Amino acid sequence: MNVAVQVEPNADVPPSVEYRWDADTDILIARLDGDGAHGGMSGSVELEGNDGSWLILDVASGRIRAVEVAVWPAMHKRASLAPPSPVEDARVVIPSRVSQPGIASLEVDTSLTAESDDGEATIHFWLGSRRGVRTVRIARDLLLDVDPQSRIAGLWMLNVPPFPST
Repeated sequence: MNVAVQVEPNADVPPSVEYRWDADTDILIARLDGDGAHGGMSGSVELEGNDGSWLILDVASGRIRAVEVAVWPAMHKRASLAPPSPVEDARVVIPSRVSQPGIASLEVDTSLTAESDDGEATIHFWLGSRRGVRTVRIARDLLLDVDPQSRIAGLWMLNVPPFPST
């Protein structure tokens, strides 16, 4: 798993997140309010789990603007689940690839695991093998785990609304 990021301090108020469920497909979309261009990749980063699960990051000018859980991995439920503390506010940029600056999408095959609290209001996705990380807040209810090599290692979705009743 190798999606490199640049982490920058952020003293501004983190953007808000709007969650939306597609009840017909079980797709969860988290849209981030955002600011203007910052340079970096524009397109999608598709993270495909070994079990066929999919997380898609919609990226504009290097910034994650949406996260889509297109195919869910098996979810491990815990009585309670909370992100690590402390969490620093940060701006995260997914840079353009020097060798292929015009590429608008990136597909990465990895192991993808998910865990949630009992109510599924807090969901944590883990990418690749477990390793030491630092957790940064890129939006009010969206956190990234970043490993020591500045690669995405995980994603936290907080305050997720319940799946709509049918």
